[in-house]
Amino acid sequence: MANYQKMYYILCRAVDEALDILPEDAAEVRQVLQRALDQAEETYIDTVED
Repeated sequence: MANYQKMYYILCRAVDEALDILPEDAAEVRQVLQRALDQAEETYIDTVED
């Protein structure tokens, strides 16, 4: 079975790192990545099994 929890962690960590190194003048790109990261986190939290 696919380990979605691990895939989520890897992808979100990479997006978070990318946000940290993007220059401030890349505001539009930063917004797109941040919005996707927030949505992924919300979806994960809402669907993770205890």
